[in-house]
Amino acid sequence: MDRAHKTILGSKAAWIALALLVVPMFGSYFFDDMFSSVSYLFEHPEFLKLGWNSADYGFYTSGYSTLCVFGGLIVCGMLLDKWGVRITGTIFVGMMVGGAALVAWAITSGMAPSKSLSAAYAGCMLFGLGSEIAGVGVTRSIAKWFKGREMALAMGLQLAIARLGTAFALILSPRLVAAKAAGETYTLAETARPAFFGLMLLLVGAVVWAVFIAMDARFDRAAGTSDRTATSKEDAFHFSDVLKVLGNKHFLMIALLCVFFYSSIISFKKFAGAILIPRFDIPAETASWMVSMLPFATVIFAPLFGIMVDRIGHGTRWMLLGSVLALAAHLLLSFAPQGVPFWGYLAMVFLGFGYSLVPAAMWPSVPKIVPDKVLGTAYSLIYWIQNLGLMLFKMLAGLILGKAAAKAAGSGPVRVELMFVGVCLAALLLSWMLRGSSARHPELQLDEPNKKK
Repeated sequence: MDRAHKTILGSKAAWIALALLVVPMFGSYFFDDMFSSVSYLFEHPEFLKLGWNSADYGFYTSGYSTLCVFGGLIVCGMLLDKWGVRITGTIFVGMMVGGAALVAWAITSGMAPSKSLSAAYAGCMLFGLGSEIAGVGVTRSIAKWFKGREMALAMGLQLAIARLGTAFALILSPRLVAAKAAGETYTLAETARPAFFGLMLLLVGAVVWAVFIAMDARFDRAAGTSDRTATSKEDAFHFSDVLKVLGNKHFLMIALLCVFFYSSIISFKKFAGAILIPRFDIPAETASWMVSMLPFATVIFAPLFGIMVDRIGHGTRWMLLGSVLALAAHLLLSFAPQGVPFWGYLAMVFLGFGYSLVPAAMWPSVPKIVPDKVLGTAYSLIYWIQNLGLMLFKMLAGLILGKAAAKAAGSGPVRVELMFVGVCLAALLLSWMLRGSSARHPELQLDEPNKKK
């Protein structure tokens, strides 16, 4: 990148671009978590006009990852490197909005439960692939605009503000779908309120994305650069580069850490209400506030930890500490005394810190281990592996809760939490391996500060 481009990207315009980039991600996070704090409703399908049970809800949420897992993320990540962020990102922001619209329509269609579930699943698949590729485009854009500067801070801020969308969903959804007296039925329109609100946010995000595209094109023209990463034939993207990325052991450790760590939190959030309410004998609104501590914690701590990574480094150390905190949280959720909300709040504190530490150190590490020309592909591969785990663990959690509810045994939340404990142990092992490998390969500078002096 030449000096003129660095001057442009080093100005306040970079922070304006970041502000534009977070808006569609805010809407995406809201829509993805719109049912998390009201997931207990699906344990009693007889009171839902929609007719879905917990297993159906788990199946629906797993749709987010289906197209991502079956090649969509890999192919689209390569397109991102071939076509650039502006073309590819716009296509998939549109897919994200279209998929959300299909979900909202399916919920209010009045079709039989199996048919509405199939339509909503299809919409969730489109929304998921669009959201993930849009997220890759946002991450790659931040890496471009903040290279050699406060990259971890910028990525931390993006995550923090996007996760406000999750917090907004967790708090607002129980109010949009207000609790009813025992025996009353929730209508289709009532059930769909979070979906339509989320769709409105996504439409606003699409408009803001268009503003960013115009801004990004203008500055590239001014600097005489391209939206694509290649500047010569030698730097051009080749499909064989994918194999080189997959052969990078540090990349694989980061990708696997991502899938297990994120599954311990994102999959948990999908069933937070169904876990926290019976474990700690709290009402739905209290559970929504409890789990909303996760995204609120990242709003404060993700940027702070990003500054820490930028200035003092030790990224693998923070990944290891975040994995330990996630394990401690799920051990509390599994074995803490029944009906004592304090332990639930403490577990959310641990998860919130871990949810801030690991991403703040992990995402800025990727540009250190792969060339710029395959950065979009590398992030897409990580998202692909992550979505494979998310799809499997969401489905498994729904099946565990559904089976326990059918038996009226009340053991579902503990069984699900034991699954998450195993997931956290895998994340802890991977972060420990990455820490050791970084010490043996200091040339990668994984533990060096990101901001150049």
